[in-house]
Amino acid sequence: MIAERFGSGTGSLPAVASGEGWVSPVVRKMSGHGQDAHATWPGSLPAVSSAIVLARAVASVRCKFGWLPSASREIFMAVSYDLVVLAAGMGSRFGGLKQVEPVGPGGELIIEYSAYDALKAGFGRVVFVIRHDIEQPFRAAIGRRIEKRMEVAYAFQETADLPAPHPPVSGRTKPWGTGQAVLAAEPALRGPFAVINADDFYGAAAYRVLAGHFRAVGPPGAPAKPIYSLVGYPLRQTLSDHGTVNRGVCLTDAAGRLSGIEEVLKIERTPDGRARAPQPWGGWRGLSGDELVSMTCFGFSPEFLGQLGGLFAEFLDRYGQSQTAEFYLPVAVGNLLQGGYADVRVLKSEDGWFGMTYREDVPAARAALRRLIDQGVYPHRL
Repeated sequence: MIAERFGSGTGSLPAVASGEGWVSPVVRKMSGHGQDAHATWPGSLPAVSSAIVLARAVASVRCKFGWLPSASREIFMAVSYDLVVLAAGMGSRFGGLKQVEPVGPGGELIIEYSAYDALKAGFGRVVFVIRHDIEQPFRAAIGRRIEKRMEVAYAFQETADLPAPHPPVSGRTKPWGTGQAVLAAEPALRGPFAVINADDFYGAAAYRVLAGHFRAVGPPGAPAKPIYSLVGYPLRQTLSDHGTVNRGVCLTDAAGRLSGIEEVLKIERTPDGRARAPQPWGGWRGLSGDELVSMTCFGFSPEFLGQLGGLFAEFLDRYGQSQTAEFYLPVAVGNLLQGGYADVRVLKSEDGWFGMTYREDVPAARAALRRLIDQGVYPHRL
């Protein structure tokens, strides 16, 4: 059963060669996921005409918005990657549309900086995963800002959206976690894609190393095992001065490949600049702060979606009647690693991470962006 569900997956797409990289032609129209008409792409195209259409589209975007680099192969590659932004659980930690908190001097949001960095690195499209009940305020407050600069699609994560034969759980209101959120985006995806949180700042280097990974790996090919990627950050960068945090600590082998993700709960900073977390049996576990942690910044090829769907089905076989169980993306990746169905490369970013776990974190986020603007990393106004 596991081999049937997690083998080759269902997402393999024909590829169009493009220099050192590859571009998947658009093979499906969007349906049933709230896709705007302007973000709906035509059906399957011949390889040559697909390349021409994509190249012209990128040139048009560059002329209009000025975010893309000078004309080169890098421009053509910009349309080859999608950026999946997880926003269905937005506001759960300090209420409201958390991502609407402005952090830039011109009222820019964190997600605007993420889109800016991603587009420069070669990501041509954003897929927002949200809930139907926040669709209108999300589009008004966030979506329209990004739509001015790059192509945007919407997908919806709903509690009742479960694969057959699993029925909706009566009384459950909470979605099924980040793994289900990525599966909700599947109809919108058309090639290699990254996954990030909407309210986290990852820095431009994260998107560059992910794009470099996609180019290095190239299109999937049987019987090779798929190779995915994760951008890790030092634990100390991801701690909050205003409360504890939960983090997935990356375990790696000598070659820098991920061997597992250990979920460590209620981590707090210590006065000496290190960190600690309570042990279930009492006492404390000491942490140096140098440990690489996963902040939900992944890079996947299309076959991951088939594997993820299989894992979700297995999860529902066991927990399909639960009111609270969640299908977490890092746990799913760890399961694939343990079963030998994928490899994951841990990529390091030279940039710092910051987020807004608590409302009190907002001033620090604004100060961090101000420093980057003063250093010339970003323009005063995006």
